[in-house]
Amino acid sequence: MADTTRITVTLPVEQVEELKKLTDNVSGYVAEAVARQIRRHLIAEDLRRYQEREGAFTEEEMAEARAKIFGVADPGARADIA
Repeated sequence: MADTTRITVTLPVEQVEELKKLTDNVSGYVAEAVARQIRRHLIAEDLRRYQEREGAFTEEEMAEARAKIFGVADPGARADIA
């Protein structure tokens, strides 16, 4: 088991009600959500640094990325990958 620290988080009542409907382990659910957001942030930073070095992604590169990530076969299809 990973080391943990107890913190207090304030959430809107509606979110807490929905969380309790989704899981009996609110702490675990929130920890997973935080981990996912941290990964997204780190990936976004890596992509930003790459583009600073190599230039902006081309439409072809974006289409290839969409196809790999979302299975979008149409290179003209738009999907939010951020």
